Amino acid sequence: MSTHIAADSRPFAAQPWPPLGLNQASAGSRLQQAITAAQAQDRCALGMYLPVGYPNRLIGLDALHLLAQSADVIELGVPHHHADGLLDGSVIQQASRTALDAGFRIEDLFAAARELSSSSPAALVAMSYWQPVHAYGPLRFAAAASAAGIDAVLIPDLPIEEATPWLAAAWATGLGAIPLVSHRTQPDRLARTVAAATGMLYAAATDGATGNPQPVSPRLPGLITRIRNLTSLPVATGIGISTPAQARTAAIWADVVVVGSAVIRRMEANPRAQTAAAAAAGRDFAAALRPRTDQTTREATA
Repeated sequence: MSTHIAADSRPFAAQPWPPLGLNQASAGSRLQQAITAAQAQDRCALGMYLPVGYPNRLIGLDALHLLAQSADVIELGVPHHHADGLLDGSVIQQASRTALDAGFRIEDLFAAARELSSSSPAALVAMSYWQPVHAYGPLRFAAAASAAGIDAVLIPDLPIEEATPWLAAAWATGLGAIPLVSHRTQPDRLARTVAAATGMLYAAATDGATGNPQPVSPRLPGLITRIRNLTSLPVATGIGISTPAQARTAAIWADVVVVGSAVIRRMEANPRAQTAAAAAAGRDFAAALRPRTDQTTREATA
């Protein structure tokens, strides 16, 4: 395989073995609709992440409903033990532990998705490490997620070489299978990963774990260009998007900007008004992604 494939403008052909012949764009159709609607407004879509069950079921679900008022995409995190969360910084690690201590079970993910999908136009993406999906059963997990209204699933620690069982389950149930890639992903491996993706790609915005204080990586534009040379699927970016200004910067290149640790930090800082803090975070990041002409008009009329 050519090591120069990322510079080739032709899309890389999808692997021929998906069981139902589902094409890349048809999986997670509501996700596609949410992104298209944002593009029609001349803006990048906003994704907001929160672990399901954080800080407990009731407050967490209220916070998700409020985030969905500002976000185009809600990323439902599956709480996990620290050893599984290789990309998670301390904020999400602690939030996961809090949710687990409050009694989170995998069925809570599907219950939250059912309620959100019936009450909000926001697309739903589940983010889970492989161990919980493997323990539940890939096909069982995919079927339950799809039935609950989840549009796509991101499994950041599942390498393409080991992903066949999950990809088959996702394709069979109409779920988008979103891989995570970074600037370190080699060209041939990037091509294989992109070819197997459905729904969307997820590009790391920084070099560290979630919630890190680093600026948006100067390598992000090049990474997204490499991805776009291989596929017409939309590209999301996240990991380290901590401020509205960073979100606005990343939005120059991406189709979706995902924010997570910043929401949790605000909830932690306001223990007596956690849902209100989440809602305020959603509004602030949504405002940062409005078209600049819209922002200018709002400032002029304020």
